[in-house]
Amino acid sequence: MELIINPPAEEWEKLCSRPLFDNAKLEKDVKSIMEAVRQGGDRVLREYTSRFDGVDIEHLRVPPEKLAQAGSHLDPRLKEAIGMAVKNIEAFHAAQKPAGVDVTTMPGVDCSLRYLPIEKVGLYIPGGTAPLFSTVLMLGIPAKIAGCREVVLCTPPEQSGEIHPAILYAASQASITSVYRAGGAQAIAAMAWGSETIPRVDKIFGPGNQWVTMAKQIAASSGIAIDLPAGPSEVAVVADKSAPPQFIAADLLSQAEHGADSQVLLLTTDQEIIEPVKIEIERLLNRLPRRDITAAALKFCKMIVFQDYDVLMDFVNAYAPEHLIIATTNYKKLSTMVLNAGSVFLGNFTPESAGDYASGTNHTLPTNGFARAWSGVGTDAFMKRITFQEVSGEGLQAIGPMVEFMAQAENLEAHRQAVKVRLDYLINSKNSSWDQSIH
Repeated sequence: MELIINPPAEEWEKLCSRPLFDNAKLEKDVKSIMEAVRQGGDRVLREYTSRFDGVDIEHLRVPPEKLAQAGSHLDPRLKEAIGMAVKNIEAFHAAQKPAGVDVTTMPGVDCSLRYLPIEKVGLYIPGGTAPLFSTVLMLGIPAKIAGCREVVLCTPPEQSGEIHPAILYAASQASITSVYRAGGAQAIAAMAWGSETIPRVDKIFGPGNQWVTMAKQIAASSGIAIDLPAGPSEVAVVADKSAPPQFIAADLLSQAEHGADSQVLLLTTDQEIIEPVKIEIERLLNRLPRRDITAAALKFCKMIVFQDYDVLMDFVNAYAPEHLIIATTNYKKLSTMVLNAGSVFLGNFTPESAGDYASGTNHTLPTNGFARAWSGVGTDAFMKRITFQEVSGEGLQAIGPMVEFMAQAENLEAHRQAVKVRLDYLINSKNSSWDQSIH
């Protein structure tokens, strides 16, 4: 990890940049896959499953009885842990469900706002060496709380042709019944445009590799909503002497092990903690099953020393990390200075892993600096807002002349007439021609 001391502000933009990769060929290949699925449907999905996942499948949909039986294949302790996570995630996301708004903006003018669920949503859950059953909970539970009518889940099959039982069990705990054996860009295409078996959805959620991420971007450019811009995972750890070096090292490694393109930062005002943290990183790294992946990610990582916390927090907000850990004696004060971050973890006993699994917050978060303008997934991500207004005759007589004047100022005469004809009617309501035109 590169050590940088008191970088001047003019270097911050470079320090905040994430690793760049040439996506031109990737985009071309993903478009080809998605177009093939659009044209060929289920047949092409099965062909790609054979080609990319190395397994031939006959039926894309997982039978309901498989979901019902999934729990019998799990360690009871894992089921207990999932049960605790479900309760915490439900509690936090149920409290987020937005209420409507009713406002009388002036006499006779009533405005309201209602939150309604998105009818059909698609969830993508990666498989492979790390089946992310936790993401099933993070997406399926708020979808259920929001009231989405149809929830579709796509995930790649294992070599047996089956879905990992932990994913199926988590789906059942989130009341998801439509689970399909499809992964990669082809699964995103199926949810975006539909196939004979997999229904088209209105919005797609979920993480994935660079192929899945590119597919979601292509789907978004075609008018299909997605949860948020996604990229490699990242964490910024703000720490001082109060944080045990092994804690800091473990937090950095926990994000680095996501992938070789992950990025982790250690930010401090105390240079003395750097060397002990480096020692702990080496010690812990050798114990990790994903050591090679983690070590590759550390090549992109930095340890930065700042002169004071004001400057440090300015850098944090410029970087806008997906995950921000503040492990300092003054963490409460520093937390009030956070402007841009996906999710924040406070104190020495709040590892990022807690939020990944079971604290209750959501782990689907904006990366690559998008936390400057985007929020992580919550219950409202599965809902949409609709506004309503009702203007009485009295209200129109009050507001109408002003609307006419504004429309005229914008040279939109039809807009003005839409008000004028109604005001004329109210004035001449006894005129029979008006009565006939209305009734």
